[in-house]
Amino acid sequence: MSSSVQRKRVRKSPGERRAEIVEAATGVALTEGLECLTLRRIAEELDVRPGLISHYFPSVEDLVAEAFGSAATAELDRLLPEDPAGATPTERLAAFFAHTSGPDYDAISRLWINARHLSRYREVLRDRVAQQEAAWRGRLEGVIRAGVEREEFRTADPYVTTIQILVVLDGLGAHANTDTTDRPAAVTRMAVATAERELGLPGGTLDAPAPTRSAAP
Repeated sequence: MSSSVQRKRVRKSPGERRAEIVEAATGVALTEGLECLTLRRIAEELDVRPGLISHYFPSVEDLVAEAFGSAATAELDRLLPEDPAGATPTERLAAFFAHTSGPDYDAISRLWINARHLSRYREVLRDRVAQQEAAWRGRLEGVIRAGVEREEFRTADPYVTTIQILVVLDGLGAHANTDTTDRPAAVTRMAVATAERELGLPGGTLDAPAPTRSAAP
């Protein structure tokens, strides 16, 4: 005799449910693109009715903007955490550059390309892109200003230096959809070299540190 067990749905608080929707939408945005975000698509992802998604996000435009904002904020917190546990500005900047390459960074670069393109036609997304650009500028400028105050960095205008670094990173990120395996090391390192030059640092200061090896027994 066969039997079946009906899956019991767990009732979640409004905050938990909304966070679940945003998380699912963020995942789809990163892997498939913002154009693939629809209320029905996320409902299928979570195995719920589309009406539940529309209860929290009546407009798909709001969900698209929220998914982009969530992904961009998470990446910023990974690259430049606000509470770096005692790290110096130089160490924070070196760690920042160490994470600006690889599959994860390529994924967020593709999302930025996607969002900036779509923001030409979608006002809500355009506002969210502007907010995220300001957040990234503010976080990086804060690190640079802290370095100037500690006399680790030398620059006449931390804001301008911030823009220069981000412009180079954006330029490199624009190639996230193409094969960059043959990219010269000097090109890959352009953002780091720009930061070192504009901050008065010796070459190599902001390169990722070599892995620490434990002493042989």
